[in-house]
Amino acid sequence: MSDKTKKGALTSAQAAAVVDAPVGVVPDPDTPNLLGKGMATNVWEYFRAYLQRVRGGEMGALPAVAGLVVLMVIFTFADSHFLTERNIANLFTQAAALVTLGMALVFVLLLGEIDLSAGVTFGVSMAVFVRLTQPDGMSWPLALLVALGIGLFIGFTIGFFVAKVGVPSFVVTLGLFLGLQGVMLMIIGAGGTWRVIPEPIKAIQNSNMPVWAGWVLLVVVLALLLGVSLWDRSRRAKSGAPNPPMAVTWIKLGAIAVVGGVVVYFLNADRGTALKELRGVPIVVPIVLALLLIGTFVLDRTRYGRYLYAIGGNAEAARRAGVNVTLIKWAAFCTCSVLSVVAGIFFVAKVGSADASTGRDIVLSGVAAAVVGGVSLFGGRGRLIQAVIGATVIAVIINGLGLLNLPNGANLAVNGVVLIIAATVDALARKRSGGVRT
Repeated sequence: MSDKTKKGALTSAQAAAVVDAPVGVVPDPDTPNLLGKGMATNVWEYFRAYLQRVRGGEMGALPAVAGLVVLMVIFTFADSHFLTERNIANLFTQAAALVTLGMALVFVLLLGEIDLSAGVTFGVSMAVFVRLTQPDGMSWPLALLVALGIGLFIGFTIGFFVAKVGVPSFVVTLGLFLGLQGVMLMIIGAGGTWRVIPEPIKAIQNSNMPVWAGWVLLVVVLALLLGVSLWDRSRRAKSGAPNPPMAVTWIKLGAIAVVGGVVVYFLNADRGTALKELRGVPIVVPIVLALLLIGTFVLDRTRYGRYLYAIGGNAEAARRAGVNVTLIKWAAFCTCSVLSVVAGIFFVAKVGSADASTGRDIVLSGVAAAVVGGVSLFGGRGRLIQAVIGATVIAVIINGLGLLNLPNGANLAVNGVVLIIAATVDALARKRSGGVRT
């Protein structure tokens, strides 16, 4: 390896090696940069390899998916309104803010860090946004840029203290969690509530796409996933690495097509009243899907994403291999805070207002969503889709218990139990796989 490589930034090949390296071992930087192992020659071998990984502790989102299925069955039998078109659409809009916040937190959880201020970050940003967009205020696009800028500044500040100064992220973000609530009080006023004025913002959560657009959206998503899969196979073939069976890709796409088709069918059915027809996929759905696809691409197929996994899996090995750990951590907190502001947009668009408590209670649910979905609290393991699944589990619990007219205390108790179970599964899986964060 050249002196330039030793002193400079880690290459893509080196980053991939760091991610797969055993804990405490500095990997060979010349290991090829390959996505996955691809050693299976048929579907059965691929399935057996997956079962072996599960038995080894790498369960991913499997427990969350199983829990989601069980919960949906239970609530469907408990209340006939749960699996109706209107409630399914309501579930999507209810979950949008939590899903986005969960995805935001994945970027710092992958490092083994945490951001307890993500909720109040979007609270402060939305407080400023609604104040700026009141009558005779500035235009909503400019106010939205200001809100995103506030999120970026807060993330930059957290990253400075955590990555540069070395203050634990728990302490920094807990301090901001408390302090930013005071800032919201100063902006909004004690007991004050400000309505969301811009119609395009309210439409995100309260308007729907045309019926045909839902099917077009499904086709576009499937085409994008197929294109990325074929691109990956091409890269592996050029590197001389084995590809997994193409049948696996078709099976995955088929499953997504079936699930997506059922969802679009439900959302396109009339869920209105006798006086007004209401059909179509809520506008917030394609926005969240776009965030998921872009974020997944960044984490899986860019140097920045590979470095996040490398640092979370073995920070010292990543540092020795040339990763600028400080810069990557800094960038992760900025990413988390900016995405949190997007979650805030969905939140205020749904409730139609902002007050001094906006975002205060949702951050722990965001952490819970990521952990329930299979993102490791110890760093180095997790995907955005897992946070989406985990957030859906929590949203289903809240929605289902609400239909049963159970008190809010029941929601908190059930969510607490689910989080403890998920964290326990994560810890046991970590022990079983032999991983210990350094």
